[in-house]
Amino acid sequence: MKIVILAGGLGSRISEKTHDRPKPMVEIGGKPILWHLMNIYSAYGLNEFIIALGYKGDVIKEYFLNFSCLNSNISVDLQNGETKVHRKISHDWKIDLVDTGLHTQTGGRLKRLKEWIGYETFMMTYGDGLADIDISALLDFHRNHKKLATVTAVHPPARFGSLEFDGDQVSCFAEKSQTQEGWINGGFFVLEPEVLNYIEGDDSAWELKPLEHLARDGELYSYRHKGFWQPMDTLREQKQLEALWQSGDAPWIIEPKIHLQNSRENL
Repeated sequence: MKIVILAGGLGSRISEKTHDRPKPMVEIGGKPILWHLMNIYSAYGLNEFIIALGYKGDVIKEYFLNFSCLNSNISVDLQNGETKVHRKISHDWKIDLVDTGLHTQTGGRLKRLKEWIGYETFMMTYGDGLADIDISALLDFHRNHKKLATVTAVHPPARFGSLEFDGDQVSCFAEKSQTQEGWINGGFFVLEPEVLNYIEGDDSAWELKPLEHLARDGELYSYRHKGFWQPMDTLREQKQLEALWQSGDAPWIIEPKIHLQNSRENL
């Protein structure tokens, strides 16, 4: 199963970090958030990725072209030009890096990938959000309802502390990572290729008419994820994710699971 990751936006709300790189290349713990995101899927044996490039897409291309060297010790002989990679870190990842335009909207980027996606069920998410989502359960949910699209619904992160009162006295104050009311689009979609017919062109935002029309036609279901979910839209949120990583208890780090392929053969 192929995983589409949208990685072409300008990242203007976190411009402190994106003047020289696309937002998915902003680092958490010394690794691009894109790497963290791909590891979530890889933990479930899903290792085929299509990265939709746009703003500074060459930075992402250069990262993966030099991935082995960047993640290993190397020896360079300047006299004869020979190099040797020591303790090579290996991933079973197959990655298509596809230029989808500088100003193309999210739906347009997805539409441009039609030939790369093919004719089978695929997954799609944004290149700037992490979660401790159970990918296996998400896929089971999508297979069971037999519709064209599943969106992962999440509680939005709380911006401020929560107050509870006893008269005018504050009886409880809590810094909550997520609110407990309302659900929003958290990415981590499972989609059938027919959803591309709902996208008109480059100017189509996936979150507007395509999803609205899928919902209207009864083809959109939501998988409700009640665990950790955090986007990286601002510098403050990047620092929150970095602090979680440095604590040694980052919720999105998932132990490798059994490959999904064997458990889905009869679906």
